[in-house]
Amino acid sequence: MAVVSANTTVMNNVEAVRATLYDALKSDERVCILGEDVGARGNVFLITKDFVGEFGERRIIDTPIAEASIVGIAVGMAMEGLRPVAEIQFADFIYPSFNQIVGEAAKIRYRSNGEYTCPMVIRTPYGGGVRGALSHSVSIEALFYHVPGLKIVAPSFPADVKGLLNTAIDDPDPVMFLEHKKTYRLIKGEVPNGHYTIPLGKANVLKEGTQLSVVSYGLYVHWALEAARQLEGEGISVEVIDLRSIRPMDKTAILQSVEKTRKLLIIHEDNKFGGIGAEISAMVAEEALFHLDAPIRRLCGPDVPAMGYALPLEEEFMSSPAEMADAMREMVKF
Repeated sequence: MAVVSANTTVMNNVEAVRATLYDALKSDERVCILGEDVGARGNVFLITKDFVGEFGERRIIDTPIAEASIVGIAVGMAMEGLRPVAEIQFADFIYPSFNQIVGEAAKIRYRSNGEYTCPMVIRTPYGGGVRGALSHSVSIEALFYHVPGLKIVAPSFPADVKGLLNTAIDDPDPVMFLEHKKTYRLIKGEVPNGHYTIPLGKANVLKEGTQLSVVSYGLYVHWALEAARQLEGEGISVEVIDLRSIRPMDKTAILQSVEKTRKLLIIHEDNKFGGIGAEISAMVAEEALFHLDAPIRRLCGPDVPAMGYALPLEEEFMSSPAEMADAMREMVKF
């Protein structure tokens, strides 16, 4: 990390996660972290390196390889007034904890008629582009997107990582915090010093445009932005929106953009069928159909069970900046 001014520090995404967690532990005794290898090893990405020495084993808790227990214990901690951050080492391992997330954490407030809340964060790295194959490349957002009572965040930039993670820790209800592992060290940026928050449900218009609206999140935001900037040289004006918060979603930002450009392309890495893009498509069709000059298009992962290890298989699954640029050209020409 490099301090560039009295007000900001340059970090990559993984450094932003580490710094935010450290500050939260330092400032609030209720915050604790639990998960596999978060203690002595300091997390597989070294996010919690040396935390256990400073904060102790009661707050930095190494758990067995038992994801259902990690989340279930965090639910109990949250209901008793703590602010647990439960780490699932990779999103691909989250399935055993599904019932604790969906059947317990997401329903605590509703089933207790507001008597209890469940202020916990479930952090996990997701996504491909790292040759992780079947067990280290999955996108899980659509599996949980259907669940009322659960919030889902997927930041793309270091400053958003810090602001949104602070918000997630402060939130009285469970928040899933998805970190695209490909962006951990790839993406760098200036991060404001000190404590700040970014509200959930507020998208970020990264680039304004007039001919096409592109909505994305995670790694693909960076690639979509690269493609859109490339097309500027061809006289094509593309607006790029980073959702940041998947649920709640900033419907207003999407609709305002579509009403201006009259065309919509949704890009995400997760499978196309039943994905986030399907919900955005339905929302725009219901609320802005007569503003559209072209059919809505989704550029997403194919309907195969997993991403292959072999590089050609991984590249076939993922959409490249060049493929995104081609899709943008086709939409504008429609």
